[in-house]
Amino acid sequence: MAKLIGPKKVKTAVFISGTGSNLKNLIKFSKIKSSPISIDLIFSNTSGAKGLKFSNQFKIKKYISSFTNSKIAEAKILHLLKKENIKFICLAGFMKILSKNFIKNFNGKVINIHPSLLPKYKGLNTHTKAIQNKDKVAGCTVHFVTAKLDSGKIILQKKVKIYKKDTPTSLAKKVLRQEHKLYPAAIKKIFN
Repeated sequence: MAKLIGPKKVKTAVFISGTGSNLKNLIKFSKIKSSPISIDLIFSNTSGAKGLKFSNQFKIKKYISSFTNSKIAEAKILHLLKKENIKFICLAGFMKILSKNFIKNFNGKVINIHPSLLPKYKGLNTHTKAIQNKDKVAGCTVHFVTAKLDSGKIILQKKVKIYKKDTPTSLAKKVLRQEHKLYPAAIKKIFN
């Protein structure tokens, strides 16, 4: 009896630099039937990234390359992505800026999750900035990646209330919980 094969999932690479909680969440999401993506490669710019453990846990190929020379690193990564037939990239706590040339090769198929309500607070220390500025809300954004830091077209955002008792750490935890819901929703939005 022939096995029924559902619609083919888009081969995806996730780029990380740290703990990989969004990576783990995206892997779980990729396993559900309605997910439009499959995670076929994990890339990190640092061998110390805790998130690399998910490569063994979920039997996903991993590749590590430091960005000491970003031109060489990007050329190697592009070669690998083409070889693996990767069609989509999710940045999940990836702490390097990709070049215009790299992004152009993926023609609008690179997205990122950022822990603020962009265009507010691009870059680092978003939760500290939100609290220092006495903002009432913080949140997270999934956006398309351009060569300009955290500036691409916004796909989805989610707000989180900031309370007086919140610290950058408590706010980061609240925002991260929302990131885990927002990233899969944004991916579904792109592919539906």
